[in-house]
Order: sequence, then structure tokens, then C-alpha cells
Amino acid sequence: MSAESLRPFELAHPGTELRRRLVALVLEGVKTATAGRLQDFSDEDPVPVPGERFALVDADGSRVAVVETTEVRIVRAADVDAAFARDEGEGFETVADWRAAHERFWADEGGLEDDTQVVCERFRVVERLDAS
Repeated sequence: MSAESLRPFELAHPGTELRRRLVALVLEGVKTATAGRLQDFSDEDPVPVPGERFALVDADGSRVAVVETTEVRIVRAADVDAAFARDEGEGFETVADWRAAHERFWADEGGLEDDTQVVCERFRVVERLDAS
């Protein structure tokens, strides 16, 4: 299966410095997890399943790597654990740090409450794609 046929794996918003930074962390092997609100998934963009592969998309819209989902858990925001927060690779030292960053990120999109269902996804880079 070619990278072009894979669903996109997009972190943060397109064209942003945050996406640039997060993609770099994935490619460096530092970021091995990501979180999404369950309410943001749909029939067209379903919750990933272990073993599913995606094309990691950089800030410029290029597919730069193939990633594979290794684990998916759906938990309340209040139940996200410290190991998952650290695996997001963004320097979160505590769950409170993780929570504050995600509250800011989703502030304009309905926010994050204790009972918000969060899709906690772990992944690995399977292949880096040639940028040419």
C-alpha cells in the first residue's frame, strides 16, 4: 500500500508552527503518542485501530512518514495518566501540564472537561518518506 493511499495523520492545525514542531518530534522518535477528543471523530474520520497505518502530514501538507497505530484507549480526560502525557513527547512533566496544554488547544472548539472522552493513541514510525 502506498503512502498516498493512506489516511492522513495530522497533528495540530495545518500550516502552524505547532504542527511543524510536533512532526519533528515524531520523526525524532520523541513523540510516540497523541490525543484527540472522541467527539471530533466521525464516520469519515473514524477512531484508529491498532495496526492501522497512516501518512504523517507536515505543516506544508507533504506526506513525510508512514506511522502505525500500536494502541488505542478511550478514557475520560480526568483519567489520562502520566505515562501517556510523557509519551506525547511535548515536555509534559505532569498530567496537569498535559491537561493545561490540551485545554488551551481545544478552548475554541468546545474545550475539555473531566468527562470528555479522549482517544489516547500510541504509534510508531514505520517508514520515513523521501521529501523529493
